[in-house]
Amino acid sequence: MRSPRMSLDWIGFGYAALVASGGVVGYVKAGSVPSLAAGLLFGSLAGLGAYQMSHDPKNVWLSLIASGALAGVMGMRFYNSGKFMPAGLIAGASLLMVGRLGLRMLNRPHEP
Repeated sequence: MRSPRMSLDWIGFGYAALVASGGVVGYVKAGSVPSLAAGLLFGSLAGLGAYQMSHDPKNVWLSLIASGALAGVMGMRFYNSGKFMPAGLIAGASLLMVGRLGLRMLNRPHEP
């Protein structure tokens, strides 16, 4: 059961939906099964990470790993292709998530 102080990580869930929908769009437009598989895998990992952070705001590791991996992979695809859609969009969103999670890690209270 959720405590009254706990809030959902809406940004994390939105990011997960963006990643998953990007995989679905890649499949529908180009018939790319790897895009579908990667989008659903990383979208699911990001969604699970957002769920974990909703229950424990200090539990950022799964979200950080998923968004960091996507930032690297899609950043390289954007660099090599120069195409903003979809690689640049996902790389940018992933980079923002990495920054957000990094700030969350730096600003969390230290336990004795």
